[in-house]
Amino acid sequence: MSHRSVVSISLAIAISSLGSAAAAQESGQHFWSGDWYLSVGVAGFSAPKFEGSSHNEFKFSPLISVGRQSAGQRFSSRNDNPSFALVDKGAFRAGIVGKFVPSRDDSDGSELKGLKKVKWGAEAGAFLEVYPTDFLRARAEVRQGIRSHDGIVADLAVDAFSDIAPDLQLSGGPRATFATSGYYDAYYGVNAKQAAASGLDPYKPSSGIQSYGAGTALTWKATENLSASSFLEYKRLAGPAADSSLVRERGSKNQVLVGVSATYKFNFSLQ
Repeated sequence: MSHRSVVSISLAIAISSLGSAAAAQESGQHFWSGDWYLSVGVAGFSAPKFEGSSHNEFKFSPLISVGRQSAGQRFSSRNDNPSFALVDKGAFRAGIVGKFVPSRDDSDGSELKGLKKVKWGAEAGAFLEVYPTDFLRARAEVRQGIRSHDGIVADLAVDAFSDIAPDLQLSGGPRATFATSGYYDAYYGVNAKQAAASGLDPYKPSSGIQSYGAGTALTWKATENLSASSFLEYKRLAGPAADSSLVRERGSKNQVLVGVSATYKFNFSLQ
């Protein structure tokens, strides 16, 4: 996937949102007029110390989402990065998305000794959501790395969800991640200097699939706006990630994440 692809997706969303804005102005409303929500929360989970690690540690991450209120059922996953919907047609949503990327160095694991430090940074791009039925959601995120790496990362996920009790929802489905060489260079590449310092075999990655797997969650809707979830995710590193000497010699292709989360939704209206 090229940098031009990200630009094209962003332009498509911008053009669509401008069309919606023009239609709203013709009806005497602003494009932001209507009912909105802000969902905030936190997740605590056991996850690999770094991508490709064979050891887990406990971590925390924020959960943030902003969008228009919908008459239909709105599904969300802890895998969704903070996003803002510019287009919201109920069964179709699109907008901007961002992700904070923490730094990585040998303090995250002795396996990383001798490798280059990855700076903290961010990923920014666009997302698309489609609801083909009232119990199925497909979501794609395409993000460009900023500071931490210069690659492009694409996450794809499909989730089926069903209420197994009045306030209890079970969901789950497949996931896959793809990335370009700029991402892999930062996290899985080993140049000659790093090979000499770390003892790992040199490795120059290309672009391709990063991982595939599946996840499931059990969500309890405690009140109209407060919900809590438990979740389990498994992914298998593949392609350039699995071929890295860091993973082959000191890590694991199997990555397991398990944890809990809680979110609260604030409802508000804009004129």
